[in-house]
Amino acid sequence: MLTNLANFIAGQEWIFIIIIAAVFIFGAKKIPELAKTFGKAKGEYKKGEIEADEELKKFKDAKE
Repeated sequence: MLTNLANFIAGQEWIFIIIIAAVFIFGAKKIPELAKTFGKAKGEYKKGEIEADEELKKFKDAKE
């Protein structure tokens, strides 16, 4: 039984399971808000990553 379940979840079907679970947990009205929040967080992470790379490059150039 667990093997069949693992084979089912191993494919792309797990995305649908997660979406259905999220709708049950958060409700349909909260999903767009959560997606917006995750998008903003991803943007802030990328921005911080770029700034950290620039600071590291400046530090290496100053050291040489």
